[in-house]
Amino acid sequence: MKITIDGINFDAPKGWTILESAKFLGLEIPTLCYNEGLSPWGGCRLCIVELFTGKTSKLVSSCTYPVEEDLIIKTSTKRVLNARKMVLELLIAQCPTSKVLQDLAARIGLQQVRFTPRWEKCIYCGLCVRMCQEQMVAGAIGFVNRGNKLKINTPFDKTSEECRRCGGCMYICPVCMSRCEGINPETVLCGRCENSLQPTCTELNDNFNCWMGLKGDCGTCVSEKSKIK
Repeated sequence: MKITIDGINFDAPKGWTILESAKFLGLEIPTLCYNEGLSPWGGCRLCIVELFTGKTSKLVSSCTYPVEEDLIIKTSTKRVLNARKMVLELLIAQCPTSKVLQDLAARIGLQQVRFTPRWEKCIYCGLCVRMCQEQMVAGAIGFVNRGNKLKINTPFDKTSEECRRCGGCMYICPVCMSRCEGINPETVLCGRCENSLQPTCTELNDNFNCWMGLKGDCGTCVSEKSKIK
């Protein structure tokens, strides 16, 4: 399958997803509910990328979208980056105590959370359910109810005879690891581990996925600005 991803022409094997193609090329796409040992689900939407067809484009989850002939994909456009930050804002508002979410926020440069924090203990990423079903072959837990009553539980809210107390669900849970301040932090967003791993040249050319430094540090985008125009 001949595709173009971030300006790179690539012949991706049939059956690969966009995320697998990007990982093969060394292009970094943040993920949360994706795990190589589990079936892709596309529930968290953090791995979204932008597909272009003529003058139109759409956002899709890269972990579930299979490559197709002549796909044009961009992984770090302004639209993509803004959408990822919005998704992460919602997730952090759901569970501000998650170190995994806080690290992701630092990684993609999220500076604020505009939603009222709920301080819940689950973001419904489904990793624990898939781990229990697919790796532990138990199926002791699953999703119950819908909408604002959605939760993950055992059948009929009773102790499951299928559960072997293996701890696999806790091992893979992204909110079981509390952030540095513990379970009662003073603020919603930490941001203390912020580094320079966010794309830096999207204002000039969103085909470039530059991770070399904060904007202007490496100098490439500055020196190439006149040429790109």
